[in-house]
Amino acid sequence: MLSLNTSWLRHACHRGIRMDAGSRWLHSNQSLAATSSRTQHTRRLMRNGNVSLDSSRTRKIHSTTIVRHGHLTRPEPGTGIKVHFKDAKGALLKTVEVNEGDDLLSIAHEHDIDLEGACEGSVACSTCHVILPPVYYDLLPEPEDDENDMLDMAFGLTDTSRLGCQVKLTRELDGITATLPSATRNMFVDGKKPSH
Repeated sequence: MLSLNTSWLRHACHRGIRMDAGSRWLHSNQSLAATSSRTQHTRRLMRNGNVSLDSSRTRKIHSTTIVRHGHLTRPEPGTGIKVHFKDAKGALLKTVEVNEGDDLLSIAHEHDIDLEGACEGSVACSTCHVILPPVYYDLLPEPEDDENDMLDMAFGLTDTSRLGCQVKLTRELDGITATLPSATRNMFVDGKKPSH
């Protein structure tokens, strides 16, 4: 990472100097010359017949289906894995049926259960922290180091705490109960100070 004296940077900006993608300092006239050169090259190609801007020409655009975070396919009633969500006091919030391979965070979002997931499942926060019964906790693979690091920051951590984004459901987890903690700690909202 490039470290600069900010007063020099302000001075450089006032003089029309900027940094390009290759981390070189350029004067603004050099940048304009490069843009002009590209434009001239395009015009030259058009004159030679290598580029056509004919409006009758069609363009093919490739597209893929949109996949949204939290969008799941719901199973047919009676065929899915049952998951129970409870609040911190133990009251049942909702029981849902899901497919094998779905994670608890996506399931909660799909069924409007208040499980935050601020990092959208990238294991960069602890806001999808859930508490599992010991019998189901033991059926899961051991948490990775990055999950353990985030769990260390979780509010109300227990011996059977996991991040909901990392709990992928299998048939043997049918009937699992995920208890939401009484609060979550989001370091980016709850007072994190920038380090730079």
